[in-house]
Amino acid sequence: MKILKERFLALDVFRGMTICFMIIVNTPGSGAEAYAPLHHATWFGFTPTDLVFPSFLFAVGNAMSFSQEKYRLISNSAFLSKIIKRTILIFLIGYLMSWFPFFRLDETGHITGAPISHTRIMGVLQRIALCYFFGSLIVQYLSTKKVILTSIILLIGYWIILLAFGNSDQPFSMMGNAGIYLDKFLMGNNHLYHGEDIPFDPEGWLSTLPAIVNVIIGFFAGKLIQKKGKSFECLAKLMLTGSLLIFIALCWNLVFPIGKKLWTSPFVLLTCGIDLLLISALIYILEMKNWKPVKWPDFFMIFGRNPLFIYILSELFVVILFIIPVGKSSLFGYVNSHFFQVIAPGALGSLLFAICYMLFCWSIGWWLNKRKIYVKV
Repeated sequence: MKILKERFLALDVFRGMTICFMIIVNTPGSGAEAYAPLHHATWFGFTPTDLVFPSFLFAVGNAMSFSQEKYRLISNSAFLSKIIKRTILIFLIGYLMSWFPFFRLDETGHITGAPISHTRIMGVLQRIALCYFFGSLIVQYLSTKKVILTSIILLIGYWIILLAFGNSDQPFSMMGNAGIYLDKFLMGNNHLYHGEDIPFDPEGWLSTLPAIVNVIIGFFAGKLIQKKGKSFECLAKLMLTGSLLIFIALCWNLVFPIGKKLWTSPFVLLTCGIDLLLISALIYILEMKNWKPVKWPDFFMIFGRNPLFIYILSELFVVILFIIPVGKSSLFGYVNSHFFQVIAPGALGSLLFAICYMLFCWSIGWWLNKRKIYVKV
């Protein structure tokens, strides 16, 4: 069957929406607790915020579906060179972001170097890089049936590994899962994430295995949309598959709980199922009904055209806001306490800051798009 080569607005808007909400949930204002849906689940469970990162991986798979045919026309060495270089670049950028700004201010205000011995090795971009790399290899060299079988093995295999090598009494706990044992063995406590009050990395090595499936399912969704186009057959297949994945996830949840920080296999199926339903809705609204009042898709397209660059900008600039001193606080804290928490005390002020910060990042993307500058990573 002939594959349609045009870009699909729904996929580009989906990618832009993911970046938009990723910035909002990553940069809440200080001075008050954010609304509960804007927090990740403490351990097991699911919130809207938990959908954001897996949706980004799903969008990576969408993008891979457009490049696969091109990759099959080049030599094997050229393909490997391309994806290896991109993987290393994305991973390195993620690592440098965790080290940024490469110095620290001590209690007396003096500048000291940030020791590399205490930098976090894994992270969001690092997981994206690894999932992109292994996902690319899997869909490039395996048949469709073998890709599906590999995905099943990754999901079930991860479950078995946690049961076999985790704490016998609490194999899915934060301190007793096999993933934290592996991360401590490979990297040590100093190179793990310390935002959970204990050294634990939610983007660790072992939990990257099931995350690869988010990319693979996103890839299959992109291929189906290209083949079937703007048709009810396409919508039906996406929606039925999404509903089936959600059903399996909820059943599996009874013995293997849904949890983003452990990136459990049911979590993969749940998030992919929701993403398939969201993509279906966007295709129906944008591609079939052409419902675009006030050109709202254009807003998200700005994020979608420079997704990784805008995400990196959002993460680095907020660090700068934190390190600029203003009195006894930082510029970040001062703006929140003297403006956002004054005009809207509590969670609303925190949300308003996050939205304003997202709009600031969007304005940079708008400026780049206006000048047709697209930063490829």
